[in-house]
Amino acid sequence: MKLDPQLNFKTKILCTMGPAIATEEKIIQLIQAGASAFRLNMSHGAYKHHAEYVKIIRSAEEKLGIHVPIIADLQGPKLRVAELAEGVISLVNGREMLLADSGVFRAKKIPVPPNVIPVEYPTVAKDVKKGDVILFDDGLLKVQVLDSDGIMVRVLVANGGLLKSRKGLNLPNIKVSQPALSTKDKQDVRFAIEQQCDYVALSFVRKAEDILQLRKLLLQLKSEMWIISKIEKPEALLTLEEIVKVSDAVMVARGDLGVEIPAAQVPTVQKRIISMCNRFGKPVITATQMLESMVQNPRPTRAEASDVANAVMDGTDVVMLSAETSVGAYPVETVSYMRMICTVAFR
Repeated sequence: MKLDPQLNFKTKILCTMGPAIATEEKIIQLIQAGASAFRLNMSHGAYKHHAEYVKIIRSAEEKLGIHVPIIADLQGPKLRVAELAEGVISLVNGREMLLADSGVFRAKKIPVPPNVIPVEYPTVAKDVKKGDVILFDDGLLKVQVLDSDGIMVRVLVANGGLLKSRKGLNLPNIKVSQPALSTKDKQDVRFAIEQQCDYVALSFVRKAEDILQLRKLLLQLKSEMWIISKIEKPEALLTLEEIVKVSDAVMVARGDLGVEIPAAQVPTVQKRIISMCNRFGKPVITATQMLESMVQNPRPTRAEASDVANAVMDGTDVVMLSAETSVGAYPVETVSYMRMICTVAFR
């Protein structure tokens, strides 16, 4: 493996697996360009696809004579829109609609009415109250709660648009009564152990107890995988020190975090999380939209270069690529640019 000794390999690069890099040849090219580890996004894809990803990564590392860590990133209590009959529903500004858990309609074996937004969230009608805001699709669409009868939520569309099946929903400043580990998460942990993954990332951590629950499960399964706590809920910021202390590593997950809190606060919060991780000697990953434009373009914007460089100068140990490598048109070029930016920033 030919690596430029002048490049900064102190700051690691974590690449998300996907169809764009699903060959041994691509994995080798990425590692040679500077990739340090790979992430399996357990929110998407079947086990057979993830198992194939692991197989080609292990084959590549064997050929290169190195060990490449693999992270299994759990979905966690991610709230999503259910499958829509037509795949999409139009939210019109100023229009009243209803919102309910999709299980309500499954139980009655009736189709979802066209004026209802079905979601995968059993307690939604009990968790929200008048005046609360519900966001869809990374905050692009917004509705405001008018009232709830405990089963159906009546909402007013504030920011409309086309809402597609499986899009995420966020409830800023609302306490979500969902367990830290879903049944799917527990199954995914078992899969990660079978595949000999090195780390498991817990999504939507709210308190230290969430990490301890996962650690208990790992002990029961006789696994020593490290736990990465993903900070993407405002609740986590209230007990950040306790969370950092019980974690093996931490991820600044700026995607959902930037929806749950004002975007203007994200840089300050990022610096705070990185600083605390450095203080307690815990590895920290900065993630989401770092070189997003390179999903479709062969070079990054100046703003993206500044973003990556600032994360490095703040003290992040790892920078992560998501869609840039999983589905992007220029995955190898993206890693090369990120490595160069990290090198200049570290000098």
